[in-house]
Amino acid sequence: MVNLLPEYRDSDALVADLTTAVLDLIDDGVTTPIVLIDGRAASGKSTIADTLQRRLFKEGETLPRVVHMDDLYLGWDGLAAGAEYLQRFVLGPIAARKTAHWQMFDWALGERREWREFSGGTPLIIEGCGALNSNSIDLANFSVWLEVPEDVRHKRWLEREGSDEHWAQWAAQELDFYAREKSLARVRLAL
Repeated sequence: MVNLLPEYRDSDALVADLTTAVLDLIDDGVTTPIVLIDGRAASGKSTIADTLQRRLFKEGETLPRVVHMDDLYLGWDGLAAGAEYLQRFVLGPIAARKTAHWQMFDWALGERREWREFSGGTPLIIEGCGALNSNSIDLANFSVWLEVPEDVRHKRWLEREGSDEHWAQWAAQELDFYAREKSLARVRLAL
């Protein structure tokens, strides 16, 4: 695990330093640097992952793979199951230098459907609630925690989801998961 600075106040600085550090690892022979981006719902994880992916592509000329935890959960009660699925079907195989194969969860149908695969050879960015856990941390080169006030997160949630029907349900899972996994204690970077 590479330790940069303990805390950032600016997402641009975070992405810039992560980009440099990931590209340095590649220069040192690490073929698949792994970045975990976690934080409570609507804290900006997808935005940071997208920005990091684009910047790594621009500066490193290789397109990083992004895995969204939203594609791994089994619905609104699936945070813990999604983290286990990540380990079993994505990170475990990559750590064993095998091809990872996983199915994306179709939220409309309520079941896993479309298959994806990844063989490594380019940076892997995993973003979403539960990405940072007791199993994933040992396989990651970088871990990032995004902290955003609850009122801002709730507003973003409403804009994205259209209602707060699942807000409390998801928040309760987050609190339980992060306490059990001690996710905050495992973070190497924070915004």
